Amino acid sequence: MAITAAMVKELRDSTGAGMMDAKKALTENDGDMEAAVDWLRTKGLAKAAKKSGRTAAEGLVAVAVKDGKGVAVEVNSETDFVAKNADFQKMVAGIADVALGTSDIDGLKAADMNGKSVEQTVTDAVAVIGENMSVRRMAALEGASVVNYVHNAAAPGMGNIGVLVAMTGDNEAFGRQVAMHIAAANPASLSEADLDPAVVEKEKQVQMDIARESGKPEAVIEKMIVGRMKKYMAEVTLLNQQFVVNPDLTVAKAAEEAGVEITGYTRLAVGEGIEKVEEDFAAEVAKLNG
Repeated sequence: MAITAAMVKELRDSTGAGMMDAKKALTENDGDMEAAVDWLRTKGLAKAAKKSGRTAAEGLVAVAVKDGKGVAVEVNSETDFVAKNADFQKMVAGIADVALGTSDIDGLKAADMNGKSVEQTVTDAVAVIGENMSVRRMAALEGASVVNYVHNAAAPGMGNIGVLVAMTGDNEAFGRQVAMHIAAANPASLSEADLDPAVVEKEKQVQMDIARESGKPEAVIEKMIVGRMKKYMAEVTLLNQQFVVNPDLTVAKAAEEAGVEITGYTRLAVGEGIEKVEEDFAAEVAKLNG
């Protein structure tokens, strides 16, 4: 497979590796981006195994909570100008309220909103605002107590990132601190038990390959992996992460001291996982002018 400059740049941006190292990693792995990232990590050449998280879609994530149920809804638009539009924000807030009575994205799109389905409401708004929009995702969470938080709020209850935290007990201030932690730290799961076994196994294999590069005996490597996987769990699972409010405590320990138990969470960020097309404006103008 031909390795392009764009592929090398993407790998460099996501790992911090040098240009020649990035090119070699892609060459060795026939252009497979994920395999190239793992190869760089194995060789100790990647500063971090970052996944591509470039935001493509604009819009807002809105949150709403009622009677022990919380919802987070992502409504996308083409530009961030629309996210600042009062009519768009009013529509998004209404969609979040409707979502409290539904259980999934399909149900939400079909649900009634002022005499029309949510999907039809959005379609009508496209004609008025003049920009493509969509209700992309919805997440629901239930618990004895559910606390919400939005990061970079554009209006009450909506912003770039929406977080819900479910817990036992009644400590809204602490729940909000945990929600802010989740917005910043973006854990992969609540605990080790909730992690995808395939993800854990892949990380273990990468760490094994890194350790083998040291040339140490397999018996020593096995012991090294135990420590490295423990560190990995502390980085990616919410309950084992260092609490941003007090790094001397894990989130689990902080919850214990606050008299609550965190039973679940959800986090949605605008445009998460959508590839953004980078446009060279000058080149586009030159092209239009022949």
